[in-house]
Amino acid sequence: MRRRKTAAGLALLLVAGVPANASANAESVRLRAQASRELYNLDREKAQETFRQATIADPRDAGAFRGLASSLWLSVTFRRGNMTVDDYMGGVTRRKTPLPPPPPETVAAFNEALGRALALARERVAANPRDADAHYEVGAAMGLRASYTATVESSALSAFKAAREAYDEHEKVLQIDTRRKDAGLIVGTYRYIVASLSMPLRWAAYMVGFGGGREQGLKLVEGAAAYVGDNQEEARFTLVVLYNREKQFDAALVHLAALRDRYPQNRLAWLETASTSLRAGKTADAERFLDEGMRLFATDTRPRMFGEDALWYAKRGTARASLGRSAEARADLEKALTLEAREWLHGRAHFELGKLDLKDGKRAAANEHLRTAIRLCENDNDETTAALAQRLVR
Repeated sequence: MRRRKTAAGLALLLVAGVPANASANAESVRLRAQASRELYNLDREKAQETFRQATIADPRDAGAFRGLASSLWLSVTFRRGNMTVDDYMGGVTRRKTPLPPPPPETVAAFNEALGRALALARERVAANPRDADAHYEVGAAMGLRASYTATVESSALSAFKAAREAYDEHEKVLQIDTRRKDAGLIVGTYRYIVASLSMPLRWAAYMVGFGGGREQGLKLVEGAAAYVGDNQEEARFTLVVLYNREKQFDAALVHLAALRDRYPQNRLAWLETASTSLRAGKTADAERFLDEGMRLFATDTRPRMFGEDALWYAKRGTARASLGRSAEARADLEKALTLEAREWLHGRAHFELGKLDLKDGKRAAANEHLRTAIRLCENDNDETTAALAQRLVR
């Protein structure tokens, strides 16, 4: 089932990492690498503190400040519950229900850190216009600004302008040093996104300088994922999204297996493996990963993403329904409805319960679930599920 996210919003997967900065000192580089591992293992507060230590170790390390800004922004998306592949599977629409505003102190800290990162990177570009690392840092910082502006401030125009500069800067990196496959991550993703737009929007993107091409974009991202650099993990996460969109589920599962091995404390890697298995029709595998993940992380006391517990139960209920185990499926889906979650998730739980009721011949109960699914999914931009529910009601 497909959902939405703006083009700039999809780029959140591109900016969480901290590429190496040739001018940073060894201690800052070490701390940034440590913070990146912590971030991918969902130790968000530890990661923020370690990034702050990196900025102290080298106050002129743009990558350290950008890493801090990334960790602050991801804390906002974590609280809002929009860090799953489901959020990046559809077209561009607007939410009917606004998301809660981020804490003002987080916004201020983000703007301060990103502003410092961008100022340092621009100084280096001014001093040496052929400095590939400097151009990389400018582009990565602007990519982060585009993602934040689109997902937090909901300003499409500002996000578009920032995304254009990010794209241009990383194209310059590829021109200056063709070996820098890591720069292909932003360039490739934006090419893929432009190719996925409707024709009028695509031509508008071409007119302002964006390139297109789904296959070319995908190859550039694959090149970044194969490149031994500090943004390799971001490229792998991005490929998980793109492969799901392309229905290349087995390829996505290969990257998810590598991510589970590398970041064993990242609960969402198990959850995404199950979700991808569901899309691939591998429902038994999906249930197995969900059972394993729920067992592994049952005693994990770290903060959960908004709606995360409901996601586990709703996904397992969907898998069990597909496997014909109606009673167990119903119990999981009803449990998901008692837990806080995004409206689209509750909508999908009602949709699955409606299908179970239809199977049992309970048309009145089914219609009630399906109408609720339509309302909730339309509110939260899950138009495909809403349309499927409408067909069943008719």
